[in-house]
Amino acid sequence: MNAAKAFLYSFSPHFHHLHPHKTRPDKSLHRRRCSVSELRPPNQRRHDFRFSVNREGHRFVFLVRARQPGVKSEPCDVSTESVKFQDELNEVVVSGEEDGVAWWEEFPKRWVIVVLCFSAFLLCNMDRVNMSIAILPMSAEFNWNPTTVGLIQSSFFWGYLLTQVHPPKCPALTYIFLLPRLILAASAISSSPHPIVALEQIAGGIWADTVGGKLVLGFGVVWWSVATVLTPIAAKVGLPFLLVVRVFMGIGEGVAMPAMNNILSKWVPVSERSRSLALVYSGMYLGSVTGLAFSPFLIHQFGWPSVFYSFGSLGTVWFAIWLNKAYSSPLEDPHLRPEEKKLILTKSVSREPVKTIPWGLILSKQPVWALIISHFCHNWGTFILLTWMPTYYNQVLKFNLTESGLLCVLPWLTMAFSANLGGWIADTLVSRGLSVTTVRKIMQTVGFLGPAFFLTQLSHVNSPAMAVLCMACSQGTDAFSQSGLYSNHQDIAPRYSGVLLGLSNTAGVLAGVFGTAATGYILQHGSWDDVFKVSVGLYLVGTVVWNLFSTGEKILD
Repeated sequence: MNAAKAFLYSFSPHFHHLHPHKTRPDKSLHRRRCSVSELRPPNQRRHDFRFSVNREGHRFVFLVRARQPGVKSEPCDVSTESVKFQDELNEVVVSGEEDGVAWWEEFPKRWVIVVLCFSAFLLCNMDRVNMSIAILPMSAEFNWNPTTVGLIQSSFFWGYLLTQVHPPKCPALTYIFLLPRLILAASAISSSPHPIVALEQIAGGIWADTVGGKLVLGFGVVWWSVATVLTPIAAKVGLPFLLVVRVFMGIGEGVAMPAMNNILSKWVPVSERSRSLALVYSGMYLGSVTGLAFSPFLIHQFGWPSVFYSFGSLGTVWFAIWLNKAYSSPLEDPHLRPEEKKLILTKSVSREPVKTIPWGLILSKQPVWALIISHFCHNWGTFILLTWMPTYYNQVLKFNLTESGLLCVLPWLTMAFSANLGGWIADTLVSRGLSVTTVRKIMQTVGFLGPAFFLTQLSHVNSPAMAVLCMACSQGTDAFSQSGLYSNHQDIAPRYSGVLLGLSNTAGVLAGVFGTAATGYILQHGSWDDVFKVSVGLYLVGTVVWNLFSTGEKILD
């Protein structure tokens, strides 16, 4: 490269056709064609050169593509640009790209993986929230009462809950999730000396650790996408078939989070992990926004089945790209550049795998139970608003379908902003000397009492605009929980944070199962005020439990 730089700087006779014989470039000829086959000595690799010359107050920029001598030369572009400079000729700048690599191929591969995970979570919530909008015309067509609607909405969480169960407790589910592994590597499993043991070691993150995050996440996206496409067909066949399809969809989405965590833990250095996780989780908020915004338009133009067909088909596009670009680990990627592989491997912190889990010790700790109970109380209100908000806007506030979908976007946008704001506030408080315990209690208290306050105001407001504002503020303050209980797993037991997440998330999913179903029952026999009172009561219980028993200190090594 240095030889080439000197070569170009001296304007060798090899470049007699590039010699700037004018002080100003010919503006009538911006691009010229030339042939350069003698740029490099033999046996050197191909390079592309872009070099600039500052001379007599003007800048000359050339782009030269060359290859080895002895090979039929290829045409190359020489581009010239003129920019007024004050200095005389002072330097030549040469930049090279080996083997003609395009700029998009130089994009860090680890961030390609992050963007693909972001896209998966975008599709995840798009496919999850579309039922919240489509349930309105579906209820009218099939004559479903609120109890039935609540049953349908909660059936998704039945499947989601199954993925939180350890396989020995649910062996049938183990075989379901081993299906792609059996198809892709049946011979490897059959040759194992302990095939049954291999079958039982896959659940949540353990599945991803065993068969690879790429396979598990890809399988999950395909699984829930197929279930989404089958939803209209199942609904027309009968309610039991629809419930089964919704359960299958929950199973597919249930493996997304542990698989994503498995992949990013291997691909992303610790110094970039917060940014990467923030981007991926923001895909969930954006997925809700996208699903709620586009569903009314599709329903109005093409009917409610079009929502499921269009959203579900996007999963096949994602899966095709995922198969081509993704790998479970940088060690498995044959196309990863050596310098990036070195960066990932040297700046990542490897953790010793957990071989035995001290269940008795974990469950004997009060902060663990505070985390589990608080997660349940928090998710009750969150999942009710996620699944029932469009119905509330339509039936109580009298918005039409399109207005309901668009106005449901506002709380999710508020959550995206508040989650990042809360994270910044929490980090600032810790950096200024406030204890982690105090910060976690403050943030989660806001995450509980904020939604409780704004939900109580819904029964007192007189205008739809104020009701929408209360909903947005409720969800916005709810997002402060990201810096409260959702950050507490790493605080109290970093080695067993995955186990704690499984425990508390199971409680949270149970809140989704019971909360969405109970809401339908309450609406059939009561009112929306009763629904909000239950949520507010649980928020208050969570506030008391969290402030009495939680901690930000490590309690398990």
